[in-house]
Amino acid sequence: MRPLWLCWALWALPLAGPGVALTQEQILGSLLQQLQLSDVPMLDKAEVEKLVIPAHVRAQYVALLQHSHGAHSRGKRFSQKFREVAGRFLASEASTHLLLFGMEQRLPPHTELVQAVLRLFQEPVPKAALRRHERLFPRSSRARVTVEWLRVRDDGSNRTSLVDSRLVSIHESGWKAFDVTEAVNFWQQLGRPTQPLLLQVSVQREQLGPPASSAHRLVRFASQAASGGQREPQLELHTLALKDYGAQGDCDREVPEIEGTRCCRQEMYIDLQGMKWAQNWVLEPPGFLAYECVGTCQQPQESLPFKWPFLGPRQCIASETASLPLIVTTKEGDRTRPQVVSLPNMRVQKCICASDGAPVPRRLEP
Repeated sequence: MRPLWLCWALWALPLAGPGVALTQEQILGSLLQQLQLSDVPMLDKAEVEKLVIPAHVRAQYVALLQHSHGAHSRGKRFSQKFREVAGRFLASEASTHLLLFGMEQRLPPHTELVQAVLRLFQEPVPKAALRRHERLFPRSSRARVTVEWLRVRDDGSNRTSLVDSRLVSIHESGWKAFDVTEAVNFWQQLGRPTQPLLLQVSVQREQLGPPASSAHRLVRFASQAASGGQREPQLELHTLALKDYGAQGDCDREVPEIEGTRCCRQEMYIDLQGMKWAQNWVLEPPGFLAYECVGTCQQPQESLPFKWPFLGPRQCIASETASLPLIVTTKEGDRTRPQVVSLPNMRVQKCICASDGAPVPRRLEP
């Protein structure tokens, strides 16, 4: 099975990099791509000056302009604190456990979830059962543990989403950790803070087929250890205090940017009329506020339980962007006419501090 991080979408803007200003080469490249052109068209200035923009084209442009202010593309997120939530077994079968976690007031306001870790206590296998298994299956001593988020719809139907899966050995015992960040993100998307989080834990064969090992039958997760100490399932919620580690919003116009300035969104005007390639081609707008993310981000001292591949330091990047509608001149044979196009991710709407390479969970499907 592929690693979990491959199932997560990595989001990136078509900009040069985090906090780097938009360039005219990137605008031109996006426009050529939208129009499926290989080069800037050669247009006659006198012919373009006589061109009248029809009412329906201008109405389409205005509608896209209004829509771009309300529809944003969300970017990636990046712990300094964590809270531990005790869960209980709602139901249990031979190889499947349904865990319930009360989540009310567990995620403090003005914080961002960085990572959620499920910890289960694996009981030791009795020696007699272990010897019997090794006699029957000498080369197989592992089972696959799969964690899924369980969603109960309003109509009573259930739906599960895979969030983590890994192999465990029957020779080991103690706490096992699983990354369930995506499950908590799904739960947050429901917008129901009083509803509990349901996780379905399944213990399966390492391999399928009649001769496969029965090691999965020996894997048991306990609510309480034989010694009497508490061994309830635990959910660690690692969060980031935005007042200390987040961005500050828009930059203060009265304060110049200096080294050490906290991450913020700074105004940046793109003058399309001043770009030679845009002359006689781009009719509207003459320019636009693109904004850029500037400043630095404080780095957390605490390490995460699970490190993502190629995870870099936290940087000031764009987390929400909006498209840019344009009215351009197109030529079909001897005919010149105006056309509306929309370039995605051209205007920065929000800046955040995020770790470069941090994964973004899937959006919750209806």
